[in-house]
Amino acid sequence: MPKTEPNGLTTSQVQHFIDDGFVRIENAFSVDLARQCRDALWDQIGLSPEEPETWTRPVIRVGSMASSIFVEAANTPSLHRAYDQLVGEDRWLAPKALGTFPIRFPSPETPGDDGWHVDMSFGTHTPDFMEWRANVKSSGRALLMLFLFSDIDPDDAPTRIRKGSHRTIARELLPYGEAGATLRQLSAGGYETTRDCAVELATGPAGTVYLCHPFLVHAAQPHRGREPRFLAQPALLPRGEFDPLLPPSPVQIAIRQACGLRF
Repeated sequence: MPKTEPNGLTTSQVQHFIDDGFVRIENAFSVDLARQCRDALWDQIGLSPEEPETWTRPVIRVGSMASSIFVEAANTPSLHRAYDQLVGEDRWLAPKALGTFPIRFPSPETPGDDGWHVDMSFGTHTPDFMEWRANVKSSGRALLMLFLFSDIDPDDAPTRIRKGSHRTIARELLPYGEAGATLRQLSAGGYETTRDCAVELATGPAGTVYLCHPFLVHAAQPHRGREPRFLAQPALLPRGEFDPLLPPSPVQIAIRQACGLRF
């Protein structure tokens, strides 16, 4: 896939996002900035890259990091341009923090959080996360994003992505209307309707970002490599509700095409 051009995503990259549900942007932020963020995360979890004997858990989660280096990583000019192209100008909020961070360590243990799923977008005030919701308009979420803060190869627990699964999920959400479906309802079938989708691994050098459709089905996996994996999986938040008077964004075009709706 072509790299990001100075003026933003190419036409083929935008079409890839509509068709497959994601686009990969290399050099979205600098390698040096990625290293600074890793150092801050090591401090946050109280472990050291020089003491692998202390890496006793397969995954440690950090909820959110709001220091300036993380805000800078999420708000580079190339990312802002891509947000505009995929979500629409003035339709998203600039990230003021990044999270969550599922930091994965080499381990023979199963991490216990590696099932296929779709991230929910609203109703998250409810203590029972299975009651969190998503609707066909994707209220509350403009994008799912994967920020690679370390080099991630196929053995380093890259996120698994089911290509094109966002289209299936859009059709499944349509009957639930604006109220949306709960995670319990949406996951009742184990996402079997997307099992035949080709799987892409979210690999790449530190500084790579995957911008994903909010409905994309994805999953973690065990770490079989040698170095810890540092990744953030934040949402890009919308500025407001979907406005039918505005031209549809690629996020909305993908939903409408999947559901057979007119533009």
